[in-house]
Amino acid sequence: MAGSNKFEKKAAVIGSGFGGLGAAIRLQSAGIKTVLYEARDLPGGRAYVYHDDGFTFDAGPTVITAPHVLTDLFDLTDRKLEDYIKLMEVQPMYRLIWSDGDRFDYVRDEATMVQQIAERSQSDAEGYQKFFEYAKKVFHKGYTELADRPFLKFSDMMAVSPSLIKLRADRSVYKTISKYVKDDHLRQALSFHSLLVGGNPFQTSSIYTLIHYLEREWGVFFPEGGTHALVRTLVKLFEELGGEIRLSTPVKSVDLIKNGRGTIHRITDGNDNQQDFDMVISNADVHHTYKKLYANSKVAQKRAKKLEKMDWSMSLFVLYFGTDIEYNDVAHHTILFGPRYKGLLDDIFKGSKLPDDFSLYLHVPTVTDKSLAPEGCSAAYVLAPVPHLGRADVDWDSIAEDYGDRIIKALEVEMPELSKHIVTRRHITPKTFENELAAYKGSAFSVAPKLTQSAYFRPSNKDSGIEGLYIVGAGTHPGAGLPGVLNSAKATVDLILSELDN
Repeated sequence: MAGSNKFEKKAAVIGSGFGGLGAAIRLQSAGIKTVLYEARDLPGGRAYVYHDDGFTFDAGPTVITAPHVLTDLFDLTDRKLEDYIKLMEVQPMYRLIWSDGDRFDYVRDEATMVQQIAERSQSDAEGYQKFFEYAKKVFHKGYTELADRPFLKFSDMMAVSPSLIKLRADRSVYKTISKYVKDDHLRQALSFHSLLVGGNPFQTSSIYTLIHYLEREWGVFFPEGGTHALVRTLVKLFEELGGEIRLSTPVKSVDLIKNGRGTIHRITDGNDNQQDFDMVISNADVHHTYKKLYANSKVAQKRAKKLEKMDWSMSLFVLYFGTDIEYNDVAHHTILFGPRYKGLLDDIFKGSKLPDDFSLYLHVPTVTDKSLAPEGCSAAYVLAPVPHLGRADVDWDSIAEDYGDRIIKALEVEMPELSKHIVTRRHITPKTFENELAAYKGSAFSVAPKLTQSAYFRPSNKDSGIEGLYIVGAGTHPGAGLPGVLNSAKATVDLILSELDN
């Protein structure tokens, strides 16, 4: 069936991030002729890759969780993911380090977790086990039942509301965890996950505690060859199925044309070529999709105005660096907490200037895969959450180098004499997100994952006012992160196929 046009429909997918790739593969597997547009010279969207001086720096997600969202794409056409790429489990999942020297290894094994916590506090060890049971319940409701289904009507939301009320989804992640454990560092250790999908632990719904159970249930993985090797694998699968990807081909505009059969979407690309499609699935930034791509649609402009009133996630400063020695004693992922937790997050999510301090997320993939750096060297990236451009007017062009230097200095607690051993470096700032990814306000994770901006209250997977327009990716349900955007692709394409079958 793959490659044949069973439905005699043509689909365009805009943007080859994981959400777009997932949608394109699902459409093509179902027999819908699909063209994938990508503005940049390489596929992947946020999961871009840089090659500097023999080092490979992945720009995208550093962890693969819920690997079934990937294997499912191959299963559609009786293929196997493991025939294409190897996923390697990362242990510990995260190493956590505080400014007072305290350390904690966040591992998959429950007994080890409980033991580590019991050494700090027996009552917190018992509390943690109760929290884990809560996270499990949330997971079965929030992930298993809801992650890959669209919320098209308010009644869809009302149908799940009793369950969400029962699970106290109105409480924040941090408040929920504080019910179970008292140690301040443990509260931070169990609440930082929402930051990985762009949410403030003090504002994000407790539904996001499901990430804790999800990681424990399925593990944390890294693809051999890096995240972009996984992107290339998905592109290969899409092309094997008969799909077409057009790199360095930004979509300039989409015009809606009514004919006797419905609405045609006429895409004009950056090379001024035009092509008509029956449907468009946009994995581009959701505000950019409505404001710029559908600039001639009044409905789209209305959507853009509504989006401008929503809360958007923070942005990121990301520093990539290669060293002339191997750092083997570090974890694959390390979180370095600054001296402030809530105060820093308040400044990032609510403040109007760049805070003087930072917390850092360090990723050293060469601990797991040495092929990403020359022999005897290490490749790494470190990111610092920072306010988005709509909140803090920062001249990133003038401060980025100095900001990077300060971060390198801070990393020396875990990577001794780092500043002496860096042989190559580059950075991206909120301006990069805005300019290269058309991300509204330079947001790194699109619409913030608050309860009042979740499920039905997020931009819909299917636009109710523009026939044939669908949205996937971080800006729609269920939200950011690899499982989130791939589940958005499943929810959306399942919906398209059910409409075509009826």
